[in-house]
Amino acid sequence: MNRPANRPPRSVPTRRAAVTVALVLATAGCTSAVEGTGAPENKPAPGILRILASSELSDMRPVLDQVHKDTGIKVRPTYIGTLDAVELLAKGKAAGAYDAVWLSSNDYLRLDPAAARQVVSQTPVMSSPLAVGVKDATVRRLGWEPEDVTWADIEKAVRDDGLTYGMTDPSRSHSGFSTLVSVASGLSHAQSALTDDDVREATPRLTEFFKGQRLTSGSSGWLAEAYDRRGDVDALLNYESVLESRRDLTVIRPRDGVVTADYPLSSLASTSREVREDVGRLTEALRTPAAQRLITERTLRRPVVPSVPPAAGLDTTRRRELPFPGSRSVADGLLDSYENKLRRPSRTVYVLDTSGSMGEDGRLGRLKKALTDLTGDFREREEVTLMPFGSAVKSVRTHVVRPEDPRSGLDAIRRDTRALSAAGDTAIYTSLRKAYEQLEADTDTFTSVVLMTDGENTTGAGPAEFDRFYGRLSADERRIPVFPILFGDSDRGELEHIAELTGGRLFDARRGSLDGAFKEIRGYQ
Repeated sequence: MNRPANRPPRSVPTRRAAVTVALVLATAGCTSAVEGTGAPENKPAPGILRILASSELSDMRPVLDQVHKDTGIKVRPTYIGTLDAVELLAKGKAAGAYDAVWLSSNDYLRLDPAAARQVVSQTPVMSSPLAVGVKDATVRRLGWEPEDVTWADIEKAVRDDGLTYGMTDPSRSHSGFSTLVSVASGLSHAQSALTDDDVREATPRLTEFFKGQRLTSGSSGWLAEAYDRRGDVDALLNYESVLESRRDLTVIRPRDGVVTADYPLSSLASTSREVREDVGRLTEALRTPAAQRLITERTLRRPVVPSVPPAAGLDTTRRRELPFPGSRSVADGLLDSYENKLRRPSRTVYVLDTSGSMGEDGRLGRLKKALTDLTGDFREREEVTLMPFGSAVKSVRTHVVRPEDPRSGLDAIRRDTRALSAAGDTAIYTSLRKAYEQLEADTDTFTSVVLMTDGENTTGAGPAEFDRFYGRLSADERRIPVFPILFGDSDRGELEHIAELTGGRLFDARRGSLDGAFKEIRGYQ
């Protein structure tokens, strides 16, 4: 995550670049925020509300279509991670580009005065508590009664019974951050909003808890896909609404409390009175009994209108609602602790096209800038391998960001980045094979391959040969995903196949920027 400007520095020396935003275009007529530009393509249009929305709200399209039919109000959503949206607001880049913001929660926003000043109304539209979805067989194996499970029970299951799970990245996703807050509160026995002392007290148990994390992701959708693909992970931590849609999981809301998303629709202070009135009309339309019934039936979120009952099957038992951290320093400290100490470290091979075509149109310069900026996002304990290629792999250079001397590793990555030069043809599949040979399956790290190419494969192994090689890998090695970046003249079909084969995801640097694509991938590493 690109931290807001007033966030205290991490222990790793960093330089935070412009906002990284999600490229989730799940429905027609949606836009994506463009890094550092205030989304100039998102121009105002008569009768249309431009809304900066949390990524998971793409499932609200049927509801918004119905509201349009009923009221004439049309919504143009731009999907983005909740914490990235807060930074966009704090930097003042939402003003003029959007009319309203619709996040899973405004809790984090309220901790940032610069962001909080950008909104003038906050009306909840629906809610969904954080929950734990556990395989039915695992629930039976652990002997759990779902209504009695606590966060301490889950930590004990990780420690003593090898319970494994996936969750979204707390630095980019509000569901991930809500998980982090809920676990820290539960394991510290905090009786009110988390304090720094609570976090310190809980750190040994948090360390044990996060040993069970096997999957990380920048989006709930990819997390579910990775979970299904692997098959050996016991649980998912996400919003209740996401988990209840699955038939293979027992949904548990820990008895000692969770954080709940309330999805407030907020007008921006930069808008006119007429626009704010339209936002108010949209909010009223979404809170009518008919709309609330449609929301809970279609999305499995809970209605906020008392007269409308939750969708059938949603647990109506009251649970403790955990407060959000009361100060920005506690929230930021918890995030930094997670990134640099609690979570499994990352290990990534960057397979970088430095063929002759990269010397054209300033492409190599853009790659060098993107990689140099990315060093500000690397975590302590992270292992980074740079593998530039042309007609073959040119070099293999591995560096570790060591907690005792992080600057040394980061400086070495920057030196190797400056030394990149463009020459040769484009051996994509031969280089990918080399990347897998470089990596050994390691359950103690989040291991992945990032492929950046500006052209089609022109030499060396072909796709069929790589497919056969991949099929011969061990089951653990086949769990290492490749995240290709579409850039320049690269072939979308070719890269989509690589992502699908390996369980990765394609990122499009032709729509946004190369910097943005590299940084968005960070949520998956």
